[in-house]
Amino acid sequence: MTPTPRRAPRTAAAPSIRDVAAAAGVSYQTVSRVLNESPRVRPETRTAVLAAIESLGFRPSRTARALSLGRARGITVVTSNTVLYGYAATLQGLEEAARAEGMAMGIRVVESAEPAEVKQTVDYVGDASAGGVVVIAFDPLGIAVLEALPEHVPAVAAAEPAAPDRGRVAIALDERRAAADATQHLLDLGHRTVHHVAIPSEGGREGAVPGGRLAGWRDALRAAGAPIPELIGCGWDIRSAYAAGQRLASSPDVTAILCGNDDIAQGVRRALYDAGKDVPGDVSIVGFDDIPGSAYWTPALTTVRMDFAGLGRACFHAAVAELTGGPQPEPALTPPALVLRESTAPPPHHP
Repeated sequence: MTPTPRRAPRTAAAPSIRDVAAAAGVSYQTVSRVLNESPRVRPETRTAVLAAIESLGFRPSRTARALSLGRARGITVVTSNTVLYGYAATLQGLEEAARAEGMAMGIRVVESAEPAEVKQTVDYVGDASAGGVVVIAFDPLGIAVLEALPEHVPAVAAAEPAAPDRGRVAIALDERRAAADATQHLLDLGHRTVHHVAIPSEGGREGAVPGGRLAGWRDALRAAGAPIPELIGCGWDIRSAYAAGQRLASSPDVTAILCGNDDIAQGVRRALYDAGKDVPGDVSIVGFDDIPGSAYWTPALTTVRMDFAGLGRACFHAAVAELTGGPQPEPALTPPALVLRESTAPPPHHP
């Protein structure tokens, strides 16, 4: 797991808005009006408050300002997808945590990275009624919204571990290490190299971003001195994965495949079957995510188990801390783990 806090921790010694009020000899409501640039403050009072802020080193948080503007006690989640397993399981964790705390949760789907769509989404969650915001930033659409959010909106991101710092609290699962472990497992079985069918968000398509699964695959191959095959990209649909599998099935040199998720693995597996290739006798396959049912395929799928629900719960608690101005909790996440099943074996004719 890779939690990446984006701000300095609060300390007990940090001056508060009431400290500023006491130093300036005014009410804390007056300090709030000065911070919010209200015209209903006399110039001499504004000068006194600003002097107190400067002398105390007071720095108002965006969450405190958001609460002063009346943000709702709830959570709004921004996502580009509600069906794919990783997104859906993260949403499940968010909903479970919100329900346990008696808080409302809304969902806003962003359909494209077009500026007008991003602005409409940002305007929606920027409204006080949205409460705290969680952006599922697994793809370019979520990232575009995250980057466009105003500073005062209390928001956190469920992010790729390789995502650059965008000034927000971001929580990620260590997919890079997990993909490297999965690739190394195949190399340890004796495969000369491992081919990779990547998920669309990191598979070389327009708008794709470098992700942990792709990076971990390359890390393991480089560390082993193994050849790095051409990356195979596909869409989110199984038909596209099947086409990628057909391409790989046509090469006798392909003996091991790391798939970007379990749905891709399903399509690739079917293409190999139709081409007369046995799994794992001729070709070994590893998936990613451990979707429900992957243990009951024929053969049962070796895959990486991902704690998406735990990621959702962690993001909820982080968003509440941003909304209320409380300290950020330590994320409680189960690290990704390789689950060995029946779809991997030594390559043909391996001694």
